[in-house]
Amino acid sequence: MKMAIKFVKSHAMVIIAWVLAAISMIFVPPDGEYINYFDFATLACLFLTLLVVGAFTGIHTFEIASRKIVSKLGNVRRLIIAVVFITYVGSMILANDMALITFLPLGWLSLKNSGKQKYTAFTFIMQNVAANLGGMLTPFGNPQNLYLYSFFEIPTGEFFLIMLPSFVLSLVLIVVCCLFVKPEPLSLEGENEYTFNLKRTIIYSVLFVISVMAVFRIFPWYYALIGVGIAILILDRQAYMRVSYSLLLTFCAFFVFSGNVARIGAVKELLSQLTAQNTLLTGVLSCQLISNVPSAVLLSRFTDNYAQLLVAVNIGGVGTLIASLASLITFNKYREVQPGKTLSYVLKFSAINFGFLAILLALELLIFL
Repeated sequence: MKMAIKFVKSHAMVIIAWVLAAISMIFVPPDGEYINYFDFATLACLFLTLLVVGAFTGIHTFEIASRKIVSKLGNVRRLIIAVVFITYVGSMILANDMALITFLPLGWLSLKNSGKQKYTAFTFIMQNVAANLGGMLTPFGNPQNLYLYSFFEIPTGEFFLIMLPSFVLSLVLIVVCCLFVKPEPLSLEGENEYTFNLKRTIIYSVLFVISVMAVFRIFPWYYALIGVGIAILILDRQAYMRVSYSLLLTFCAFFVFSGNVARIGAVKELLSQLTAQNTLLTGVLSCQLISNVPSAVLLSRFTDNYAQLLVAVNIGGVGTLIASLASLITFNKYREVQPGKTLSYVLKFSAINFGFLAILLALELLIFL
């Protein structure tokens, strides 16, 4: 019994996700359409990124980098601003999911090496907000942006103008939040027991670039899956053991859930009515329930108001834990490094995220009035 309880606690998110998926199957029984729910390119690229990050972990890259950061920055406020800003910029280049997978370990180890673990929840939450909002400015910064940019054939210049107000306000809000952290002095704890492996770092960096190129569809994802997968198998097969398979299963569950919700007649009729009245509010609400990427795909079928929908599925990425699948990545990592503290994390996460959402939504409602 104790083992069962421990298993449920350690895999709570994936269990909840599959319970929701199972409930949705009652309304939409499994059929041939289910295969179309899954974005295999996203799953493959997510797996590859987790795998390469696992390989970097094997050569202690993040530990070495975090100690360098701590030794240079001097206080905890600067440290948090640095890792949050790196995540913010990284999301514009790597997209939000990949930025978090890459930089959350850096944030955690920087705090751990300086004995400032008490700031882990705040740092992770701000990195999560930065990842979700940082990528909104570019068509490739967030997956939903790429989809809507292509689906509606939005002119590039117009895309930037639509997203610029929330992008600028988000940056200001993130900096202001980080400034509330006390500038406590930093000092390294323990000795550096790791040696920098230049050769492996270069090889893994190349493999990471290949994974990112697959995300941007520069070449087929299955080529990357085969090539990177074989390379890591040869170089560090233990990296496969460091992959968060529960996270991949959680993504699969939400693909099933959102796919089924989109096929329920009453839901489709309701969404048609709501988008006709206010696309912005409908999009934000939808994100809170089924996350932003499925919301973008679903609601694009019911409205021609791409400006409001584009804004909605970007700012709507903050809010609930499932408003963005990137938030699940952050939550999963936090549970891994700070077990037993999830309730306080969820409370802080909700307060900060809904605060951001309220301010950004107020701005956009004024713009679209």
